[in-house]
Amino acid sequence: MLFGAHESISGGVFMALERGQKATCDTIQIFNKSNHQWRAKKLQPKEIDKYFELIESTGISVSVSHTSYLINIASPEPGLNERSYLALKEEMERCGLLKIPNLVMHPGSHVGSGEEAGIEKITENINRLFDALDDASVTLLLEATAGQGTNLGYSFEQLAEIISKIDNDDRLGVCLDTCHIFAAGYPLVDPKDYKKTMKTFEEIIGFDRLQIIHMNDSKKEFGSKRDRHEHIGKGFIGLEGFSNIVNDSRLKDVPMIIETPKGDDLAEDIENLKILRSLVKK
Repeated sequence: MLFGAHESISGGVFMALERGQKATCDTIQIFNKSNHQWRAKKLQPKEIDKYFELIESTGISVSVSHTSYLINIASPEPGLNERSYLALKEEMERCGLLKIPNLVMHPGSHVGSGEEAGIEKITENINRLFDALDDASVTLLLEATAGQGTNLGYSFEQLAEIISKIDNDDRLGVCLDTCHIFAAGYPLVDPKDYKKTMKTFEEIIGFDRLQIIHMNDSKKEFGSKRDRHEHIGKGFIGLEGFSNIVNDSRLKDVPMIIETPKGDDLAEDIENLKILRSLVKK
C-alpha cells in the first residue's frame, strides 16, 4: 500500500520530495504553486530537473497535486468564475509538466446561487477545460466535501451528478477524504456501517473512479458538516475506522494521503504514517 502526506513546496517543488523522504512517505501530495496567491511563479528548468532527480533517487512518487483553495469554478460572480477557470487550467498544465497524474479540487461553492446553478457552473467549466487541453495525462479529481456552508460535493449522488454531465468523463475521478465524508454523514467506524458506506459508494460512483484517499481523522462528531482535520486515532473516526480502510482489499492500490497539522520536523507525519502502517493486518 502507498501511504504518504501532503508536503510543502517551500523552497522549490523538489523540496516536497526531501520532506517526504524525511517523513517516511511512499508517495506525496503537493500544491504545484503557492496556495495563497492567484499568480503562479514559473517553474524553472533547474527546479524541474532536480524534482525529477529526487523522484528517481528517493523512490517517492508524487501521486497528486491539490488545487489552490482560491479556486471556485461554481462561483456565480463572472469575474471570479473566469479567474478560477484560468487558474485551474494553469494548474492542470503544471501537473502535465511535472508528470503528476492527478489534480484534486473541491468542486466549488454556490455562494447562495443554489446547488443546481452551482453544479451547472462546475460542469460548464470542466467541459470547457477538457476541450481546451489536449494533454489527457492528468486526471481531475472531485473531492468529496463535508457539506459546510454552500460547498458542493458533499454527497456521492452530487459527485455522480457532476460526472454524468461531463463529456470526457474518462478524464474525471474522485478523491474521498475520510474526515469530510464522516462529517457529511457517511459512517466509517463500525465495520458493518463501513461496509454499507462503501457499498453505497460503489453503487453510485464506482471504485474505478477512486484515485486518492485523504486519511484525516475528524475533530468534529459524525454528521457535523464541519471540516476539521485531526491526527490519526485522536478524533471521532478513531483507529477502528482507519483499520477498516487500510484492510479493505479493494483499496490496496489507492494512495492514502494524510493532511494533518505538522511542525517543521515532520514528527507528526512520521507518527501518523507509523500508526496507519501498524493497522494493516499481515
